[in-house]
Amino acid sequence: MRKKFHSLDTVGVPLDRRNVDTDAIIPARYLKTVKRTGLGEGLFFAWRYDMDGKERPDFPLNRPEYRGGEVLVAGENFGCGSSREHAVWALMDFGIRAVIAPSYSDIFHNNCLKNGMLPVTLPAEEVRLLIDAFLAAPGGKIRVDLAAQTVRGPGGDIHPFRIDPFAKKCLLEGLDEIALTLTSASEIDRYERERKKATPWLFLDLAG
Repeated sequence: MRKKFHSLDTVGVPLDRRNVDTDAIIPARYLKTVKRTGLGEGLFFAWRYDMDGKERPDFPLNRPEYRGGEVLVAGENFGCGSSREHAVWALMDFGIRAVIAPSYSDIFHNNCLKNGMLPVTLPAEEVRLLIDAFLAAPGGKIRVDLAAQTVRGPGGDIHPFRIDPFAKKCLLEGLDEIALTLTSASEIDRYERERKKATPWLFLDLAG
C-alpha cells in the first residue's frame, strides 16, 4: 500500500517552462540507485544550483515563498525525453505530490500514476492563468481535489479535470500493482485450488 491521495491544500509552485525533459528533472548520474529516497537533492539540479553547488535564488523551488509547495504547475510536454522512473521518484522525494500541465509524455504520465503522483491535465490557457497568478503573488494557495476532479486556483477559480476511473480509484485507495493484486487474493486462492483438483499432475514435485 502507498499513501492515499484525496486532496491537497498547498502552495502552488510555478515552473514557467515548456518541454521539461526527464534529464532536466533528474540528471543521469542519479540513475545508479534503485532507491526512491534521496533523489530530491538532485531534482532540477542544473537549474537549482550554480557551478559552485549553491542554490540559485531566482529558481522557484529555492525561493522561500514556494518552499513546501506540493503542487508543481508547468508548461506543455512535461516529462518528455527518456523514460526514467527516477524523475517521478525525485519529484515525490522532494515533496511534490501533483503536477499540473497542459500535456505530458505518455510514459511520464503513466509513471506518475503507478507511483502515487497525480498528473493533472488542464487546457493551456488555464495553466497559463495559474502560473501567472503564482508568479504575481508568490506563496498563493491551490487546492487539488481528486474526488471532485477539480483544481481551485489562488483566486478561487475552479478548473475541472478528467482522469481515468481506474487510475482515480488506485490513487484514492492507495493501491499499487501489488496491493491491487492482493485485493483478489481469495479469488486467486480459489482458482489455484480448482486447478490442483482438475490437473493435479501439473503440481507434482518432480524434484522430490
